[in-house]
Amino acid sequence: MPTVHRIVFTPSGLEAQAVDGASVLEVAREARVDLDSVCGGRGVCGRCQITPSFGDFSKWALRSEPHHLSEVGTTEQDYQGRRFVPEGWRLGCQAKVHGPLVVDVPAESQLHAPIIRKEISLEGLALDPVSSLRVVSVRATQVKSVGAQEAINEACQREWRFVPETFDAEVLKEVTRFVGDSDETVTLHLRQMDGSTTVHSVRKGVHVDNLGVAIDLGSTTVAAHLMELSSGEVLASSGLMNPQIRLGEDLMSRVSYVMMNPDGGKELTGLAREAVASLINTLLADTERSAEDLTEVVLVGNPVMHHSFLGFDVVPLGQMPFDLATDRSVVVSAPSLGLPGPHASVYLPPCIAGHVGADAAAAVLAEAPHKSSKRQLLVDVGTNAEIVFGDENQLYAASSPTGPAFEGAQITHGQRAIPGAIERVRINKDTFEPEIKIIGSELWSSDSGFSELLKKPGVTGICGSGIIEAVGELFLSGLMTAEGVILDTRDQTDRVISEGRTFSYVLHRPDGSDDQDGRSIVISQTDIRAIQLAKAALRAGIDLLLEHAQCKAPDEIRLAGAFGAHIDPVYAMVLGLIPDCPLDDVSAVGNAAGSGAARLLLSGHERRAIEELVKGIEKIETATEERFQALFVDAMSFPHATADYPNLQNIVQVPARPLTSNPASSRRKRRSNREGT
Repeated sequence: MPTVHRIVFTPSGLEAQAVDGASVLEVAREARVDLDSVCGGRGVCGRCQITPSFGDFSKWALRSEPHHLSEVGTTEQDYQGRRFVPEGWRLGCQAKVHGPLVVDVPAESQLHAPIIRKEISLEGLALDPVSSLRVVSVRATQVKSVGAQEAINEACQREWRFVPETFDAEVLKEVTRFVGDSDETVTLHLRQMDGSTTVHSVRKGVHVDNLGVAIDLGSTTVAAHLMELSSGEVLASSGLMNPQIRLGEDLMSRVSYVMMNPDGGKELTGLAREAVASLINTLLADTERSAEDLTEVVLVGNPVMHHSFLGFDVVPLGQMPFDLATDRSVVVSAPSLGLPGPHASVYLPPCIAGHVGADAAAAVLAEAPHKSSKRQLLVDVGTNAEIVFGDENQLYAASSPTGPAFEGAQITHGQRAIPGAIERVRINKDTFEPEIKIIGSELWSSDSGFSELLKKPGVTGICGSGIIEAVGELFLSGLMTAEGVILDTRDQTDRVISEGRTFSYVLHRPDGSDDQDGRSIVISQTDIRAIQLAKAALRAGIDLLLEHAQCKAPDEIRLAGAFGAHIDPVYAMVLGLIPDCPLDDVSAVGNAAGSGAARLLLSGHERRAIEELVKGIEKIETATEERFQALFVDAMSFPHATADYPNLQNIVQVPARPLTSNPASSRRKRRSNREGT
């Protein structure tokens, strides 16, 4: 018997068994991991680059060590292809497995690049940037007679009718160096801080580009916008997968990694900063702009992202009482964090609580429930859902550990939102036959021409919005009970198949598949349970806030983030992810955290507003609330064990409660099948 090793691929979360000596590329192909290659494993194309992660990974009960991967061989050493191989990266076709491993497949090596939402909304914003530029002519005679500071003051008064209050130490040295025997034109970089104007830096000559970057550092993806601060124009947007995923898919896995590995904290910080720096450099390169023109960076993220980026210890965020290192805003220089922009300042707004971060605060700023008479429920669904509820009188905030199931992880054929992933599902209530729609096409599987899509990109798996609709349709069609049990209906449809003592539904069956060869896309009982646990955690957090606010239902619901932007509100209600609400009052608001970050980038007033706003939000800690467990149990049912859904019932026919399975019938069916084989 050959020796077999366990391999975990990130960011997909897919696991595989690798025969000792097999290449990472071979294992990835067998496990249907999205790893690119065009040269057939010859070490020529450079597309199959992977990043091994080493250390203890408690989430997977796995220790990954350097000697579990073969050493760099001559093919890798001699590789001179067009694709640069960064230090520590390996060619998957050449790296051989000799022990348990955690292997990250970076976005550059994925055949289907992730789709990352980058849109922002700046409705009603008045420009009031913290940084501004002023070009002045400094007279050489004044520099020599009264000094650089007075010479600058005189120039500012003469040309702009103001006098700066303070100067950074290096500014006066620079001006003295610039100005010789003749007058010199210089560009002053001014920052408004605490009601005073500081000359932050100075450059020789005329410079009019005043650039800033707004960044949403998410646990899964990082989105950034390069903006012109003087006009509010978005010059470019970009995004990438958060490389921290290789250390753990969810936040607590990353905190656990830091606990178990001596340099884990430094590694977490390094990955976050490298990702942000790379993104900024990409934006500057795409627009042919200079880092010298970068004056402001705003970054928002959940507490673990916030703390890891700043180099704070994240361990206290993983255990009671979930203390923040700071609950105030932070301003630091870009160079001190290893970011581009020699004169840029980095601003991070305050976190709300130990599990509710600066990203949630930024989303509140963008959606403005604190300015509304309507009771708004704002939900940002990710691996850690952040929830805010309230109105102009009071806001409440909490978080719920939903895990990565909504993003396609922990699902049998789950994957992230890439071309080929199933994103829409319908099941005929008479025939129980499915219709599917995949990312990258407007065609449904029943449309003519869909068969051509099976060649390229093909049906590659199912993403978050697809799994939500699939589970919802199983319930609405009567194939699944309100308790989440897939019924034995094999006498009515061949789409339901036996998997041991439970049943699965075949959502997509490629030509020639026998449902047991791994090629069919199925929804298993385990998948249903993963969605149940995630949705119950989210809903229990929502219900907890409603109870604290002494409110039965929200007036409006706003779904933020990439998942919120793609999910159909009807199916969100069918599953009970959100409370009942008129559908017209449920809206997807996209990257609300990114919109809030952009507002903070463009307005000093917004920075002062968010710092005051956060102080007044009532924080609810779900981990210590006695009611959370009871609410969680009620929320396990579809759509809910006790809540009514009158608005939903006006749109779809919700099966009457209770809908239960028939174990005896199921046992008889399994017995007859065994007897017939």
